[in-house]
Amino acid sequence: MSTFTESARTALQLALSLDPVLWSIVRRSLSVSASACLLACGLGLALGAWLGVARFAGRGAALALLNTLLAVPSVVVGLVVYLLLSRSGPLGALGWLFSFQAMVLAQTILVLPVVTALTRQVVEDAERAHGEQLRSMGAGAALRSLLLAWDERYALLTVLLAAFGRAISEVGAVMIVGGNIDGFTRVMTTAIALETSKGDLPLALALGLILLAVVLALNVLIAALRRWRERVDGAVVHSVPAGAAA
Repeated sequence: MSTFTESARTALQLALSLDPVLWSIVRRSLSVSASACLLACGLGLALGAWLGVARFAGRGAALALLNTLLAVPSVVVGLVVYLLLSRSGPLGALGWLFSFQAMVLAQTILVLPVVTALTRQVVEDAERAHGEQLRSMGAGAALRSLLLAWDERYALLTVLLAAFGRAISEVGAVMIVGGNIDGFTRVMTTAIALETSKGDLPLALALGLILLAVVLALNVLIAALRRWRERVDGAVVHSVPAGAAA
């Protein structure tokens, strides 16, 4: 217990003293994960919303494949991206291996199924509730998917949180394609693994505490947005005149 207490005290000192090595790792980690989430959400929200309303032959197989991709180990994704970006791979000419771009690509591939699957479920539930009304007004599948996704935009904030949590906590894929190079591709999770193996527990613990603080801050932000939305909706309902409601 004394070792843990000492490590925790030193970790807090590192975090509060704005240690440049520690915070450069934090900034890089946040940049990689945020970039990956932006790319994955841009595609995953649109694809998931469309899958939530579209009905076509082979949809069941597509959903089964999507759900399978949710459980793909990160090291497998890292291996695939490594092979794609290696000199003999189809994307080797880009020269992205062991770079920021390689880590963003790997995390994007990991996060995309999460965003798509969760968005599909949210929009499909909304389709069951409101889809018939929109169809009666002549809205096609593409338009319904956009309208329902916009209507459920606050519920989809949870999807964004899950996507960012999946990205920033990932270690296997970024270790393979990034190489954990000090000052270039070292992020929080790979640094925690490395520093723990070296016995530098204070730095590893400091990074872990910051990682938890980032996720906690996102949860608090989304909870605040939801409460604000509930208050706005409640105010709108109460402001509707009785005659109009009837």
